[in-house]
Amino acid sequence: MISAAMPQRYGALTALVTGFQSTIRSRNGGQEMDTNKQDRKYSSLKVILPIVIVLVLLFSSFAVYQVIRTRAGKDEKVVALIPYRKGDKWGFCNRDRKMVIPTVYDSVDLFSEGLAPVHLNSKCGYIDTKGTMVIPAVYDSVDPFIKGLASVHLNGKWGYIDTKGTMVIPAAYDNVLLFSDGLASVHLNGKWGYIDTKGKMVIPTVYDSVGPFIDGLAPVHLNSKCGFVDTKGTMVIPAVYDDGGPFIDGLALVVLDGKWGFVDTKGTMVIPAVYDDGSSFSEGLAPVRLNGKWGYIDTKGTMVIPAVYDWANPFSEGLAQVQLNGKQGLNGKWGYIDTKDTRYWED
Repeated sequence: MISAAMPQRYGALTALVTGFQSTIRSRNGGQEMDTNKQDRKYSSLKVILPIVIVLVLLFSSFAVYQVIRTRAGKDEKVVALIPYRKGDKWGFCNRDRKMVIPTVYDSVDLFSEGLAPVHLNSKCGYIDTKGTMVIPAVYDSVDPFIKGLASVHLNGKWGYIDTKGTMVIPAAYDNVLLFSDGLASVHLNGKWGYIDTKGKMVIPTVYDSVGPFIDGLAPVHLNSKCGFVDTKGTMVIPAVYDDGGPFIDGLALVVLDGKWGFVDTKGTMVIPAVYDDGSSFSEGLAPVRLNGKWGYIDTKGTMVIPAVYDWANPFSEGLAQVQLNGKQGLNGKWGYIDTKDTRYWED
């Protein structure tokens, strides 16, 4: 997210979002952290969400670039647009660091669906890949576009606009999150519910906190317990858990009586709640903590990487960041393992 109150928020990619609290937004990395918007009990869950849900627009401007493709007949022109700072102003350059869009903005976000949020003169709007302000900077905060919709903050309320800048869902909510499975969670009068892409309230605002829909199910909190509802609002997995995260690869991380385990979409505890802590599955493995140490289990619950680490993050592209005997991702000291537990340490 980009906000008029936050002049520049680019920071390093935070381990592909270590935490369900980072589900949608993290001000440190370009989007406002989700827990700044709702005090959800399961904010401690370290859950990796699919890119389609998370849309992790949290990349460091000096570390990665975004590829924008435009078609001209049968040819496809590929242009990499990288957020670029000069002094205290931001614009975009290409891979060769040649300026494409001048550094005139107070802050920028990455392009999504051909548009990038920008902050200028205390307001936020959107530019296209040529640098034209196609949606005027009139908003207090804005999010990137996802499937043609973006959430915007105007006069203290949140709503959604389309890529033409039309307010298709009125700014009437205290808070909103991004759409997933065709539904977005909205906050109104202290409670959370879900609307569809037309703005219709399909699941009433009765929950204390909620998560995104994935594979037709979403975690919800009601009366200090967590369960899972389907897209019609039916509680298909009873609210008996202390905590819960979204389904990933058919499994959801839950907390029961202070221990962590995994349930399937039927609510069956397929991996017993015996762990002291845990994260969701990524690339077939999930970090879990047992007796003060972290290791990794597979989807059958087998400990395939022994619990010997002081800290362990989820896998991404075959590698996971770990901490062992003081070697960690701090002060230039990074430690990584692959799925076979081969260790790679920086000197």
